[in-house]
Amino acid sequence: MPSYRNPLLTVDIIIEVPGKGIILIERKNPPPGWAIPGGFVDYGETLEAAAIREAREETGMELVDLRQFHAYSDPLRDPRGHTVSVVFTALGKGSPLAADDAKNLRIFPLDDLPEDLAFDHASILSDYSESLKSRV
Repeated sequence: MPSYRNPLLTVDIIIEVPGKGIILIERKNPPPGWAIPGGFVDYGETLEAAAIREAREETGMELVDLRQFHAYSDPLRDPRGHTVSVVFTALGKGSPLAADDAKNLRIFPLDDLPEDLAFDHASILSDYSESLKSRV
C-alpha cells in the first residue's frame, strides 16, 4: 500500500468576550508567541467537538454560538509542518483561565493585539476584523 503524506487537521477558535475583546493564549510550547486557542483534531472527532474540547482545555471557557469562519491551508502557516486549520468563532461563557499548553491568557481588544502572534494568526485576526466591519 502506498504511503501518503497529508497535512494535519487543526481547529482554532476566536472566542469573543462581549465588550472586552478576544481571548488569546501565550504558548507554553514552541513556536512561541500569542495564539488563538486551538489544536489538533483527534481521529473520529468532528471539527465542532474539537473546537469545544480545545477551548475548554486551553481556556476553561464554554462556547456559545459556535460558527465556522474560514479554513486556512498555507503549507507554511505552521513551522512544525503542513497543517490545515478550520477557524471558528464563538462567544465565551465562564471565567477564562490558562490551562493545558497555554502559559498565559489575556483578553485583547481587536484594535490592540500583541505583535508576537504565532503561526498565521495575525492574518486570521485581520480577516476576522474585516468581516466584522463588513457586517455593519
